[in-house]
Amino acid sequence: MTLQEQRALFEETRTIYESATLTFHGVEGYDVYNCSVPFRWEGKDYIYGRVERREEWARSWVRLFENTGADDWTLVPGSMIYQLEDPYVCWLGDTFVLGGTHVRYKAGKIGTVYGYFYKGVDLHDLYYFTTGPEGMKDIRLVGLADGRLGVFSRPRNEEIVRRFGSESQIGFAIIDGLEDLTDEVIENAPYIPGLFADGEWGGCNQAYLLDTGLIGIIGHKCYNKLSNGKLESAVYLNVSFIFDPVKHEGSDLKIIGSRPCYPDGPAMRPNLTDCAFTSGIVMRPDGKADLYSGIGDTQEGRITIDYPFEGHGNIVSKC
Repeated sequence: MTLQEQRALFEETRTIYESATLTFHGVEGYDVYNCSVPFRWEGKDYIYGRVERREEWARSWVRLFENTGADDWTLVPGSMIYQLEDPYVCWLGDTFVLGGTHVRYKAGKIGTVYGYFYKGVDLHDLYYFTTGPEGMKDIRLVGLADGRLGVFSRPRNEEIVRRFGSESQIGFAIIDGLEDLTDEVIENAPYIPGLFADGEWGGCNQAYLLDTGLIGIIGHKCYNKLSNGKLESAVYLNVSFIFDPVKHEGSDLKIIGSRPCYPDGPAMRPNLTDCAFTSGIVMRPDGKADLYSGIGDTQEGRITIDYPFEGHGNIVSKC
């Protein structure tokens, strides 16, 4: 079954309990989208958001927002401004890690991108400590049951297309600690087989250690929708799958959200009207999960879904 057919079946059978768009205060005149997953620190809930003027794509900053109501977030005054896009967070023990994509310009034009990583025990005093491989987005970390760290890569280049037919792959490697997180380790992470078909691409957006030792992945999977041989839209879907770090195998890959699951809203460009770029999930007291996602490259949305890792274990990591 093609990804388009899987998407059609999902749309017919989906169960969405709530659907909302997040409101952000303190950055009027800017869009906030492609956020991190919400997280808790010192008794308060926060989220990092990509802040950008709609007419200025790839000129974005990452800012910190505090939860001030239901789906309501307010800029934290005086917080650090990061020249990044598409932020990601995780806790590794008592150490907080913030990652994001840094766009490097050359002579006024976009040259390439790098993954930048910051760490610390104080949310307001994070240290830049390493850089990912040139051209690679969507690098993610997760703490493992034995205390080591799992690293997910996402190479996307012409060599991948030649070798696999898909536009990207997801790799996985294990390191002892953050001091071992280098671009060489990320670049050489062995690929997880069978995740993408011809013409597809995607990546891991948030990884969760489960009490079975397996890793639950919340990610995105994509394809180009064509009309008369021309690009009509880039379709970004929210997906989940299970990864076994011992067998180095993925399983139970499924769609858990799509753009129509979220409230109507604008798109940055016409070819992004079907774009839902995944952030991650937050578990609810009722056992369901709130799935957060950028929508249309202009907003951040939230939908409530059934627990996507059912039958594979419960989440034990913070975020």
